[in-house]
Amino acid sequence: MTIQAVNPMTGDVIASYTAMAPEVVAVIVDKAHGAFTAWRRLSFAERATPMRAAAAILRRNSYDYAALMAREMGKPVKDGMAEIGKCADACEFFAEHAPAFLSPEPVKTDARKSFVTFQPLGVVLAVMPWNFPFWQVFRFAAPALMAGNAGVLKHASNVPGSALAIEEVFKQAEFPEHLFRTLMIESRGVEAVIAHPRVAAVTLTGSTGAGRAVASKAGEMLKKTVLELGGSDPYLVLGDADLDLAAKVCTKGRMVNGGQSCIAAKRFIVVESVRKDFEARFLAEMATVTMGDPMAEGTQLGPQARHDLRDELHVQVEGSIAKGARLLLGGKIPSGPGAFYPPTVLTDVKPGMPGYDEELFGPVAAIIPVAGEAEAIAAANDSVFGLGAAVLSRDLERAEVIASQFIDSGCVFVNAAVRSDQRLPFGGVKDSGYGRELSAYGIREFVNIKSVYIA
Repeated sequence: MTIQAVNPMTGDVIASYTAMAPEVVAVIVDKAHGAFTAWRRLSFAERATPMRAAAAILRRNSYDYAALMAREMGKPVKDGMAEIGKCADACEFFAEHAPAFLSPEPVKTDARKSFVTFQPLGVVLAVMPWNFPFWQVFRFAAPALMAGNAGVLKHASNVPGSALAIEEVFKQAEFPEHLFRTLMIESRGVEAVIAHPRVAAVTLTGSTGAGRAVASKAGEMLKKTVLELGGSDPYLVLGDADLDLAAKVCTKGRMVNGGQSCIAAKRFIVVESVRKDFEARFLAEMATVTMGDPMAEGTQLGPQARHDLRDELHVQVEGSIAKGARLLLGGKIPSGPGAFYPPTVLTDVKPGMPGYDEELFGPVAAIIPVAGEAEAIAAANDSVFGLGAAVLSRDLERAEVIASQFIDSGCVFVNAAVRSDQRLPFGGVKDSGYGRELSAYGIREFVNIKSVYIA
């Protein structure tokens, strides 16, 4: 079987790779476990040395990696270089903080001594998506490896070059041989890897359907999982919001990664009293987004990652319009080559429309008008997803209460676009998954939290 990388800008095949046979995959997993048995015995300082070397390699080659992402999935080079910088930051962050995050915690009991210690699990399988080809992997790998685990990666089939480049980063950084390996397999081969007795746990970032399939198999095998799935993030524009700021924040949130992000802003829930003024400002901001060749310096929006994904997004737009939504901007597939879709704004979006009920994975904004604050909160929570959200308001105390107590999601940002940050836990609730990545909470997902009691 052949795995191909296709340039979404030109439609050209960039490279082809032969999928690994199941017996080859099994040997790789066995060797990863062998590397783990020695790696787990090293001190944090010894693990940190190659991790910091990986950060340096990433920074040194950031343009090359960004260009690779541009070719494989259409990310503008400027955005790709920022992604690589974030990966390097994560490597350095966990190299520095892993000792404190995983330090034994004393507990006062009737024992002479009792404490909780955090020990690695073994080989962790990572099933990762194409939208942030490097960041999604390093977000898992930096904490997991610093905790003493090994990793095997099943990356999305349209970014095989990125998958192999990441493996090469760890090799050049002089991590132990086989500690981190890429599995060049199709999605249907994942179940067999989960079932491999040397795989201790699984992490997946992807669709809700993929999460259910992985969780089902991992549950059958009694293996720990962390799932970061889809999202339809609501941005609440309240009646007292700074509308100029709101328009900028909402545009930034919607257009991150060309709209192809689980935590991109997707549903804009706007109080009716400011709706017209917000729409005018929002349209002006969205209209300034420059679409074009991802290799060009000024491009802000490249092609969508695949033609089929672009076409599915257009069906959602047309379906929403057919049910009564109004098109304010975009909404037309451009002529010519490339999987392009323009910045698009729909308004009067209501329940029963794709723009309200489904995740719009591309540069399409759905404006949902509401009467007031209570209705805005209800609409925000009226979704199967619960990954991120934002509240736009001048009343910071009230916005904090709404964000911390009333919105059902893994994170809420006030007067800022949602983003992941290695200092904060990242993950969702409901159909957006479970478990956390990043921060002290994330590094503890793939460890054995062990109680030790000494009489």
